[in-house]
Amino acid sequence: MPAPADFFQLGDDPLAAELFDGLEYVWEALERLRVFFEQKLEPNVGPVRERFGDLVSRTTVLHQGRLIIDGVRLDPGDATKGSFGVSVDGQALEGATLIYAGASIASDEVELSPGAVVEPGAMIKGPTRIGPRTEVRQGAYLRGNCLVGAGCVVGHVTEVKTAVFLDGAKAGHFAYVGDSILGRGCNLGAGTKLANLKIVEGGVDLKIEGKIFRTGLRKLGAIIGDGCELGCNSVTNPGVLLGPRSLVAPNSTVSPGYYRARSVIRPPRSVVR
Repeated sequence: MPAPADFFQLGDDPLAAELFDGLEYVWEALERLRVFFEQKLEPNVGPVRERFGDLVSRTTVLHQGRLIIDGVRLDPGDATKGSFGVSVDGQALEGATLIYAGASIASDEVELSPGAVVEPGAMIKGPTRIGPRTEVRQGAYLRGNCLVGAGCVVGHVTEVKTAVFLDGAKAGHFAYVGDSILGRGCNLGAGTKLANLKIVEGGVDLKIEGKIFRTGLRKLGAIIGDGCELGCNSVTNPGVLLGPRSLVAPNSTVSPGYYRARSVIRPPRSVVR
């Protein structure tokens, strides 16, 4: 403690497991992201940017390295859950990636996996990887160094930078995720903010069971373990480590520090006089 294994199960996600491999402390993964992308990112948005530049002006499909615009038929199904259908001349395209008109792919260093959906108004800067069946919703802003797994949601007007979403992590509405890691299947309620910068000078130090850990990081948001639920309008201060399957009640402010698995955090009760 606080090792990656104290927060996440990584066995069936080879890419994430490699990111965390050999790390003593879980927050070290954030420092590793840039080099990790240099070695592992497989950008595939070149054809999109060659055709449109930064701003995609027509709804576009990426399929097995091909850019397809004309003659495409969309069967919406539930596109927000990655179950949409795409066909060309009656031929179904399995594993297509859908980029709606009005989305901005603002960097060559972007990898969009099969089944991903990028909605209008979203902006993606690199290096960033969007995993299979992940939805990047309207107005989302990914500022780079973003590793987003499979079946995730980067929600409406959600801002993300230097962050990891493990498979199934969701930040659905009006969230800020800075210098943070979201575990498998965790969910951030609407308006959740993971603050990453102290209002006073100095790096983020953590006190865990009486021991001081000096992270050496000027910016560190939250480490959210697998299966955690954070209620609407909750805020974590810089340097929160939340153990797996913990609950944060709506409107709570979480103080820096380590919280064991299955912790329940509530706002203080108001005093009525």
